Amino acid sequence: MTDTDPAALLGLCRAGLAAAERLHQATRGAIAALVAPAGRTDPALLDRHQVAAHGFSWQATYIEALRQALGWAERLERDGAFGALEQAMLRLGFAEYLGQLGGGIAMSQTETARPAEMGIPDADLNRFVAEPAARALGARAALEDARILVAAAAADGRFGAIALDDEMLAAMREEFLRFAAAEIAPHADAWHREDVLIPLPLIEKLAALGVFGLTVPEAYQGLGLGKTAMCVVSEALSGACLGVGSLGTRSEIAAELIRIGGTAEQRARWLPAIASGEVLPTAVFTEPDTGSDLGSLRTRAERHGDVYRIHGAKTWITHGSRSDLMTLLVRTDPREKGYRGLSMLLAEKPRGTEADPFPAPGMSGTEIRVLGYRGMKEYEIGFDGFEVPAAALLGGVEGAGFKQLMETFESARIQTAARALGVAQNALELGAGYARDRRQFGTPILAFPRVGAKLAWMATETMLVRQLTYFAARRKDAGQRCDIEAGMAKLLAARVAFANADSALQIHGGNGYALETPINRVFCDARILSIFEGAAEIQAQVIARGLLGRLN
Repeated sequence: MTDTDPAALLGLCRAGLAAAERLHQATRGAIAALVAPAGRTDPALLDRHQVAAHGFSWQATYIEALRQALGWAERLERDGAFGALEQAMLRLGFAEYLGQLGGGIAMSQTETARPAEMGIPDADLNRFVAEPAARALGARAALEDARILVAAAAADGRFGAIALDDEMLAAMREEFLRFAAAEIAPHADAWHREDVLIPLPLIEKLAALGVFGLTVPEAYQGLGLGKTAMCVVSEALSGACLGVGSLGTRSEIAAELIRIGGTAEQRARWLPAIASGEVLPTAVFTEPDTGSDLGSLRTRAERHGDVYRIHGAKTWITHGSRSDLMTLLVRTDPREKGYRGLSMLLAEKPRGTEADPFPAPGMSGTEIRVLGYRGMKEYEIGFDGFEVPAAALLGGVEGAGFKQLMETFESARIQTAARALGVAQNALELGAGYARDRRQFGTPILAFPRVGAKLAWMATETMLVRQLTYFAARRKDAGQRCDIEAGMAKLLAARVAFANADSALQIHGGNGYALETPINRVFCDARILSIFEGAAEIQAQVIARGLLGRLN
């Protein structure tokens, strides 16, 4: 038996993963010594040693991605579907990630987490680098063959079996891919260039398909499906247009807030309307100069009898004008600093128009023009006495706003990872199609090794992060804690989306720089993914803190 046999390849990958897990344990000890010398993580030390701690987060993310890729391959092997394409992708993924684990992980285009910076003992690192399985997986001839195979398959529109293991989800995926190809993709570039709102007739079609009520319980007229279904739909729609794929995010966040934290009356009033698409929500959390530091929010809600009067400013409010309902995070107790004084309001508002975006007393706003992620528009909103009924206090309890919001973050990050997957897949397909059709010096540019290698890695890493994202979603569906796993999926998927878009634009050459080309839009869209729902740096910090916390 040679290492080209499926069983032997799986054996090498298991051995490589085991070696990576041993390296991770050694890294954990080194990081704990830096930031938790007394046994509990010291926030000041975690900030001081950010590079090392964030490298630790990326290391854990790579290893989890490899673990899920191996599980994917084993399921395919069990079902007799572990073909040559999937074998080539598995080899490429393990060879590259094991190589980066030993030499340096690319946290961004300009930051590499080196083993020495993480304090990994030399003996542990040397043992990992000398691992025979890693050397075998990285054999030059085998990797070259794998790249050629994966690139050729991508140019032919084949990107590997996904192994959803659920006929209903597979059928749903195909349905939404067909819908996206027919109803969204032909118009996405024009919406982007003209910087217009996604047309209401399309939103009505999405509502009819159940997009806004995917995870809303059936008792409230939703479909009652799980987060894995949400991932399938979000990926398919975002692959045609990120803005359209993100419409469901507004409804997902609002519905989850209300389902988990709302009163019976609030659930009965809002969940059916959100599920049907009758009510379009928006999340109103972020403020100028606070960013991810929600504990510093200053927008205040003053109680006057049966109403709250809102004063303050919010920014980066997506779909803010055309929305009907704001999930509005405010400070109801000015005496409490930090998170404890925050509350969540379900603030109803009239829909705006282009001429009058915020036609409500005590509320005003201006549009923020953006590079990409168009179709819903971004706004700064000012509140000067805007009134919200006291009955709109989520759950009827003041001071619970931050906790209520945190309970939705796992789902939000999983969905953001799924949206990034759609963007990554779109970029991959655009790059593959161009490389197949574009000829230089009498040959398709796909035949040039560096072009083919780009496509092969784009396809491989997209599959790796897809399996990681679906893993996080399945954990959520099973009622298991997945805060770290959701963060890992979001962290890696955002990087992969932008890397794919960048590589695909490079494959297009000068043509990719033209505003009229689809890859130009995809490139602009991809850039936001490592910023919203928690910037990559914040995400790495949260993952590190969570991993170290599991030690205590």
